[in-house]
Amino acid sequence: MFSSLSLLIGSRFSRAKQRDKMVSFISLSSTIGIAVGVAVIIIGLSAMNGFERELESRVLSVIPHGEFEGVNAPITRWQEVIDKVEQHEKVIAAAPYVRITALAEKGTELKAIEIRGIDPEQESEVSSLPRFIDQDAWSNFVPNQQQIILGSGVAKTLGVSVGEYLTLMIPSVTNSTKVQAPKRVRVKVAGLLSLSGQIDHSLALVPIEDAKQYANIGQGVTGVSLKVTEVLNAAAIVRELGNTLDVYVYIRSWQQKFGFLYRDIQLVRTIMYLVMVLVIGVACFNIVSTLMMAVKDRAAEIAILRTMGATDRLVKRIFVWQGVFSGVLGSIVGSAIGVLVALNLTSIIKFIESIVGHQFLSGDIYFVDFLPSQLNLTDVATVSVTAIVLSLLATWYPSSRAAKLNPASVLSSK
Repeated sequence: MFSSLSLLIGSRFSRAKQRDKMVSFISLSSTIGIAVGVAVIIIGLSAMNGFERELESRVLSVIPHGEFEGVNAPITRWQEVIDKVEQHEKVIAAAPYVRITALAEKGTELKAIEIRGIDPEQESEVSSLPRFIDQDAWSNFVPNQQQIILGSGVAKTLGVSVGEYLTLMIPSVTNSTKVQAPKRVRVKVAGLLSLSGQIDHSLALVPIEDAKQYANIGQGVTGVSLKVTEVLNAAAIVRELGNTLDVYVYIRSWQQKFGFLYRDIQLVRTIMYLVMVLVIGVACFNIVSTLMMAVKDRAAEIAILRTMGATDRLVKRIFVWQGVFSGVLGSIVGSAIGVLVALNLTSIIKFIESIVGHQFLSGDIYFVDFLPSQLNLTDVATVSVTAIVLSLLATWYPSSRAAKLNPASVLSSK
């Protein structure tokens, strides 16, 4: 009964017009502060979820999870290496590749690129490259046709489109100490690789047989790439496999080149949770101020309740409910705003970019050229519950002060 009565009186105190305008203003500002804090944290966590999703679906689905690369010479027994590593239970597939560093030339434009020679059939087993390339270009990607698939960023820099030709300048590797003129190869752009990120600005693909001719390495390959079942444990798996090979190779995993991205995302996520507690905590300090002033503003009502038999516990619960109402209202409003913005964050940022005429994330610097967002209901629930709990804790001291008011001294002063 007393619990229901405290809820009823607390709700009336919250809805009633305060006699002191300052109390009303501080109460409103505390609710707004909690709402803004909750909304900002939900939007920030959704952006981190989006970056993690794009890292997994774009970068980690395209780049090899691990690589074995010849140290002093190409790997000639690469088929044996593939057969051996594929026997491991945590290896999904393996494929050979040839890596060449070259200059792409189109008219007066030059661009340093990494050329990767691949076998389309085998490469499809270890990466999701076909998802980001036109299917006709991928299905017709055969050797001895002088074809190349360019990253869309490279094509934009060179000003070349599908069907046009460009020249590759490839370093000549010989045993001589004399400086050799680079080999010049004219190739046709068969398609574009569109990942909307950094890889588009540095990578080009050619059939592996053509790459062997360009690099003059006979029937050997630069290395063997792997796809494993446990992406986050790729370094340990690749190291374990490398120790079993009888070929002298460099051992690499995706974490050496892109691991910092994953670590940065996790670090920022942790910082966001810390900021969540601090921002909402600061907003909840306003609840303390509001309730302290409300206790003074409602001193007469409290004294009357005490003379009617209200206990200390009932008085405490009245102001606890009043403080929780501010936290709940702020949490609900903030969650609604945060969810609405998070669901439309990518389009909102693109609209702002179109207005200001500036792209916030450049594809040649970041691994994506847009701001992704993925709403996680667990994050929404965590942030909302945290706001309500902190607002509940903020009511402890004011409610205790309200319970200690002396009815006689309060009523005698009126």
